[in-house]
Amino acid sequence: MLDLQWPWALLLLPLPLLAWWFKKPHQNNATPVYWRHSTLLENAGHNGSTTQSKFALLLLCLAWLCLVTAISRPTWLGEATRIPPTGRDLLIALDLSGSMQISDMTLNDQPADRLSAAKEVLAQFIQARRGDRIGIIVFGSKAYLQAPLSYDLNTINQLVQESQIGFAGEQTAIGDAIGLGIKRLQDKAAEQKVLILMTDGANTAGRVSPLQAADIAAREGVTIHTIGIGAEQMTVQGFFGPKVINPSSDLDEPLLTNIAALTNGQFFRARSTHELRQVYEVLEQLEPTPSDDILQRPKTTLFHWLGLAAAALFGLALIATRRLRFNLRRPS
Repeated sequence: MLDLQWPWALLLLPLPLLAWWFKKPHQNNATPVYWRHSTLLENAGHNGSTTQSKFALLLLCLAWLCLVTAISRPTWLGEATRIPPTGRDLLIALDLSGSMQISDMTLNDQPADRLSAAKEVLAQFIQARRGDRIGIIVFGSKAYLQAPLSYDLNTINQLVQESQIGFAGEQTAIGDAIGLGIKRLQDKAAEQKVLILMTDGANTAGRVSPLQAADIAAREGVTIHTIGIGAEQMTVQGFFGPKVINPSSDLDEPLLTNIAALTNGQFFRARSTHELRQVYEVLEQLEPTPSDDILQRPKTTLFHWLGLAAAALFGLALIATRRLRFNLRRPS
């Protein structure tokens, strides 16, 4: 599609006609100032050179048309392309310690361990984050970067599904996971940097204190949302028969609450797969994805080509009038 940035410039198109219409009568055969060979073109028809004069006049008209169109700054707009808007840099820290294999959750009405439930819910959450860069940190006794920040949500989700209990050790290094998240986010240009930390225990390993790491995250502008996963009641078969236990007795809720509070985040408690889904629905509202895609049309400016064409046509018109003048002066 052709677009003119200065369409008012087209008002100049009839200017040569107006100049010709209002020109003063020639005095002593003086040549009008707007074209030194105009008298030659007007009188050519009387001397048998009508075709050459018309050709020169046509070149002048085309040159003027190109020049005025170039002044209007024409731009060719290509087909619109959709560009996903830039959203957040969002890291998900997933606990892979040994306690994540406790089967106190459900999937499709069947008992499931905590990690399987987390993978199921995370898959839906990640696919909904179009426009955000997602990264995955896994932690146990140590913290590791499973997937760097990327817009490739399918690959990120695949790496989450491939995570297994014990990959990072049997203990829980919450402080190290936060520290690694800060390191991966601190040099990024995104205005909003978010870390979602999901665990079912307390800090039992690592070199960094969780609260110290949270304090650094607050200074770096990283928001941390914490999720404590695990049921509070579970029936197990004991020596004297079934008994009810609390499988989440090791969960350090006060620590997770303090981490979230220090970084302007929120702490969530997920006692079931249903509650875990609700947690991520709330996170969708707290950290909304960007708006609709941005439509962008590639622009190609044409004014310089039209300017060159105008200069070339003016040059050809000058050559044509000189040849016409030579032919008229040549004796027959």
